[in-house]
Amino acid sequence: MKDQEIVKLYHERSEDAIHETDLKYGKLCRRISLGILGDSRDSEEVVSDTWMALWNSIPPKKPEHFKAYVCRVAKNLALKRYEYEHAQKRNCNYEDSLEELKECIGTGKSVEEHILERELTESINRFLDNFPKEKRVLFLKRYWFLYSVKELAGEYHVSEKNMSMRLARLRKQLKKYLEQEGYAI
Repeated sequence: MKDQEIVKLYHERSEDAIHETDLKYGKLCRRISLGILGDSRDSEEVVSDTWMALWNSIPPKKPEHFKAYVCRVAKNLALKRYEYEHAQKRNCNYEDSLEELKECIGTGKSVEEHILERELTESINRFLDNFPKEKRVLFLKRYWFLYSVKELAGEYHVSEKNMSMRLARLRKQLKKYLEQEGYAI
């Protein structure tokens, strides 16, 4: 079923909307939340919460890019749950991927950085536009979908060390690009 047809089901308040969303994006949402939380039970709860959040937000919203909207809701709910459940603990995939990017984009703590977040996002998007699809997908899998280095190495049929080096090169290129854009790193 096409995304706009699913959105239409939400607007019609048809429970089939949730079923169709789960069929089309359930696996992706589970992957996102599992990458952040590292626990399949918590991940399933986040996915259920995602369907409820979609049900409550559509309508009035009518997302133009439904897949991105669904992923953002799932990721935000997983991050909230992570913060609640792991206030003083460390989660490998989530913390490691953020730590790797920290050297490129800073911590984002100051008000100025929050104001410039949109511009930074646009800069990163421009950076990714300069790469072939395979490198863009690799970057997004690691830093958006939070795949572990081990998972990526297996998927790309390379050693973990080789994958770590690929990711390090991408981060180095990102850092250089952002410095050229005027960001103080």
